[in-house]
Amino acid sequence: MKIVQELKDRGIAPAGNDAVLPYAVEPLDVRGRAVFLGPSLDRILDRHDYPVPVSRLLAEAVTLVTLLGTSLKFDGRFTLQTQTDGPVSMLVVDFETPDGIRACAKFDADAVAAAEREGRGDAPSLLGRGHLAMTVDQGANMQLYQGIVELDGIGLEEVAHRYFLQSEQIPTVVRLAVAEILDRQEGTMPRHRWRAGGVLAQFLPEAPERMRVPDLHPGDAPDGAEVHEIEEDDAWVEARTLVETLKDEELTDPDLTVEQILFRLFHERGVRIFTPQAVEDRCRCSRQRVEGMLRSFTEEEIRDMTKEENRIEVTCEFCSSQYDFEAEKILADVN
Repeated sequence: MKIVQELKDRGIAPAGNDAVLPYAVEPLDVRGRAVFLGPSLDRILDRHDYPVPVSRLLAEAVTLVTLLGTSLKFDGRFTLQTQTDGPVSMLVVDFETPDGIRACAKFDADAVAAAEREGRGDAPSLLGRGHLAMTVDQGANMQLYQGIVELDGIGLEEVAHRYFLQSEQIPTVVRLAVAEILDRQEGTMPRHRWRAGGVLAQFLPEAPERMRVPDLHPGDAPDGAEVHEIEEDDAWVEARTLVETLKDEELTDPDLTVEQILFRLFHERGVRIFTPQAVEDRCRCSRQRVEGMLRSFTEEEIRDMTKEENRIEVTCEFCSSQYDFEAEKILADVN
């Protein structure tokens, strides 16, 4: 608790849960962000009541997007979406600046249950093969930027590493962890809560030649082909190695703070922390938005959606909010 007391003595409040903490380790030319997610993650996952393996995977994706989305310096959106052949066929996590996050998943319940029974409940097994897209939307009249990462039996940490290597050529390391914790508050029934932690570190020296990284293996190179090897900068090797030492238990311990995690990692070099950025579970759906979406369909499509008593019911896949419309009013606008 020494670091927490030191922050209080300086008049600095700890970031707490659901707040991303930017940091810098200047002697190592490293900048990054760290986060612990708690109540916001509970709300997202409790709303959907997914099987535990699906909730764990989605929580990991939410943590990754929180670390990446809060780096945007403009009004916009950062979206992660997977399309795969695994038991969890799709994940969608959407971050809207400055602080809104929402998420959902599509999965085959029988396939997920079978994978869990067989001990294949890890992220690579649940995702299977396919691709993951990370999209940056800077708003109207601005070009979308999208990076695609092949999913070939890798987890989300490796996805992040490949994404930055392919799209930005920035040496990056990410650690993610998720846990379900039994909360025993006095006077209440014990309940399960979700907790996730993540740390991202990037090597950003003034001299760009120090950032050189080896090319990704092409996968189809002939036997005996020369492997592209580059000696990594000593400062980056030190920083990357330190982040990789983080254990899952540290990143999900409710008695630790992000400040303590960063101090454990970098106290010998000195770590600077900046103003934390809060994040919250927030969906963008509204009656007006849904109604506008319905008006974009054809008359035939609208009639196919219409149920008994001439009603159209729409449920938001992100927040489970339900909207009810009179079909004839929508058709009148379409016609």
